[in-house]
Amino acid sequence: MYKTYYTYILSSDNNSTLYIGVTGDLNKRVLEHKSGNGSVFTSKYHCHKLVYYESFSDISQAISREKELKGWIRAKKDKLIDTINPFRKDLSE
Repeated sequence: MYKTYYTYILSSDNNSTLYIGVTGDLNKRVLEHKSGNGSVFTSKYHCHKLVYYESFSDISQAISREKELKGWIRAKKDKLIDTINPFRKDLSE
């Protein structure tokens, strides 16, 4: 059975804060974040807008990518997001 895993980036409404995570069910996880049950960080900083994601067939690849992105400076993360979502629309809608 083929399973898909996701590395994703959430943003606060004013795009000042980013959150990077990994999940096996992107829709469910984003809904958890939006409802305030996703993580303490996303609740505290109001990171509920899905602005970027990548899909993988192997969880270790998704985790590795998450770690890589977390190590980047903010400008590099912004440039990555802008490649697919320059207006920072909520991709979960």
